[in-house]
Amino acid sequence: MKLRSIAAAWTAGLMLTGLCTGLIGGITASAAQKFTVGFDAEFPPYGYQDESGEYVGFDLSLAEEVCKRRGWELVKTPIEWNSKDLELETGAIDCIWNGFTINGREDSYTWTVPYVDNSQVAVVRKDSGVSALEDLKGKIVAVQADSSALAAFTGEDAEEKNIELAKQFKELQQVGDYNSAFLNLESGAVDAVCMDIGVAKYEMEKRGDKFKMLDEHISSEEYGVGFLKGNTELRDQVQETLYEMVNDNTFSQIAADWGLSDAVCLTAPAAETESDGRTTFTVGFDAEFPPYGYQDESGEYVGFDLSLADEVCKRRGWTLVKQPIDWNSKDMELETGAIDCIWNGFTINGRESDYTWSSAYVDNSQVVVVREDSDINAIGDLSGKTVAVQADSSALAAFTGEDAEEKNIELAKSFKELQQVGDYNSAFLNLESGAVDAVCMDIGVAKYEIEKREGFRKLDETVSSEVYGIGFLKGNTALRDQVEATLMEMVKDGTFMQIAKDWGLDESVCLTAESSNTTEEKTTEKVPFSEKLLGICKQLLRGVGASLAIFFLTLLFSLPLGLLIAAGRMSRFKPLRWLVSVYISVVRGTPLMLQLLVVFFGPYYLFRMQTSASYRFYAVIIGFTLNYAAYFAEIYRSGIQAVPKGQYEASTILGYSGMQRFFRIIFPQMVKNIIPSVTNEVITLVKDTSLAFAISYTEMFTLAKQVAASEATIMPLFIAGLFYYVFNAVVAFVMDRIEKKLNYFR
Repeated sequence: MKLRSIAAAWTAGLMLTGLCTGLIGGITASAAQKFTVGFDAEFPPYGYQDESGEYVGFDLSLAEEVCKRRGWELVKTPIEWNSKDLELETGAIDCIWNGFTINGREDSYTWTVPYVDNSQVAVVRKDSGVSALEDLKGKIVAVQADSSALAAFTGEDAEEKNIELAKQFKELQQVGDYNSAFLNLESGAVDAVCMDIGVAKYEMEKRGDKFKMLDEHISSEEYGVGFLKGNTELRDQVQETLYEMVNDNTFSQIAADWGLSDAVCLTAPAAETESDGRTTFTVGFDAEFPPYGYQDESGEYVGFDLSLADEVCKRRGWTLVKQPIDWNSKDMELETGAIDCIWNGFTINGRESDYTWSSAYVDNSQVVVVREDSDINAIGDLSGKTVAVQADSSALAAFTGEDAEEKNIELAKSFKELQQVGDYNSAFLNLESGAVDAVCMDIGVAKYEIEKREGFRKLDETVSSEVYGIGFLKGNTALRDQVEATLMEMVKDGTFMQIAKDWGLDESVCLTAESSNTTEEKTTEKVPFSEKLLGICKQLLRGVGASLAIFFLTLLFSLPLGLLIAAGRMSRFKPLRWLVSVYISVVRGTPLMLQLLVVFFGPYYLFRMQTSASYRFYAVIIGFTLNYAAYFAEIYRSGIQAVPKGQYEASTILGYSGMQRFFRIIFPQMVKNIIPSVTNEVITLVKDTSLAFAISYTEMFTLAKQVAASEATIMPLFIAGLFYYVFNAVVAFVMDRIEKKLNYFR
């Protein structure tokens, strides 16, 4: 028994070592060309999770633009704010970019220059009777932990007036996030919340007409991007790109998109940007897309859209620059400033959030063109046929895009092949030669091509409908408004319609003087409760998989590992028994959250190994496995020791070997005895999965907190609670059935 115990314990050590070694194999240096931004995902409008589950915000938009310009891949990493320094020091993130206050931290990080002037303000309920900071005496005031608001009252550089004011509060309460702070404020648990002015405006706008912001400011501060102390090389690259964005107005456009124009303060040391002296207007277009833009017999670039652009430039005193572009590179052309807009039968549908758009000026549909001698007479006849579409076109999106209709998706599945071509000239050459059976395209282009080419016809049915607009760089509303105002003049004096008639598109145009987009008045529609509930549930489903993975993988590894540790705990080899006892004591005597932090950050501090993004998940599984294995080991030990000694003696007399005795006599009785205790641990594990947030792993409860912050409602937390309850009820039911099954003597 002694040798077997030693062997079992040795096997446990090998398994544990193998598990850790294999999983830590995910530890690598940060991959080249990746830029990992650490941010608090509950800090709108600087960084948060939107309704679609995407991480968005002012700072993330800036980071995304920086990465596009430098050719980096942006990695958005939500972090536990209290662990931000550990994340940065271990290399898990490259910077902290999330409304990060410089003041008071000047010597702790390598900073960019400030880009936002921010103030700390107090928010109260409208019916509170509090109208000035002085009225907060004797009140309970909430601030976020490790925030600028907390520093304004208690920091080393806090003003004397704020220190004295804080002393007169009934309580200065620290909360984990602003969603919790506002819930406390709304319920009356606190009397005021002190916070950044930008966040305050966002929260008040999201939460309705219940709160007000005091006019007085508690303190002022500046935001910067924080890098590891001494990492000036990366800081300089980011700052240089931010200056470029200032010079070409992209920075101010992004700020305007997020309602922070009044707060930004970044100015470039370079020459002043051109803003009022525009003399040229560069239009990007596909020169193989008649009748909207193409090259005529004389070598001139002409087309309906170019005629409109030419008239706009004449009226504004600009010189029109016609810039043919490769359609697949259109975004790069726009982002780099090589062109001012994309004006070329450019479909709005499906791209609404990617550009700043003019109003729609053409109603367009996707249609199918076939040879005149083809036996295809309806869209349904395309089953089993080869259909051509232009790459990155509306026709392709109509069959394969996220917003494609179900009937079109099913139709595309029935094609022999959906073939992508570079341009419509190639498509028609393939159609004429019989290489493809049909071409799907915009109706305006189809009419033009059929008129120019003999031997083709258009099917009566349309595949989908769409509208055309002029696409400007996201946020460039100033230029968009100038162009659209001129188009409206052309609509009113009949010039717009005359140009459309000249190009045979008078039946397709849809622009009217009433359709202008320039005012862009925001209206917030009341979302029905059922729709909002469904949307939140869909967002939380993404986190359910993570929670279930933690649960099942922890059980998969910890249950057998616990049995091996129990063997070591009962070994007659005293050094091994002592070592295992110390391990169990440490694990049971320290918080699981601390253990997760040690597993994740330990490799860096012990071996100076930087951790990769994938290791975050492995660290969660390792931490949970080591923790629960210790508890299961003690449960196993109690179950084994509860088996009467007579069972051992009887099995020995009957001639059972040590292995046979354990697995045929002792183990079944042990399992029967420990089921209630194991059930309790398994139920606890369901709830403990939420502790993965300690190392910034996004499971369901972390996701629920992020959604709650974004939607300004506690509903996601209740839904998460319901999930835990239902899951635990299922676990309890299954374990109860197992327990009854094993009670074979009753």
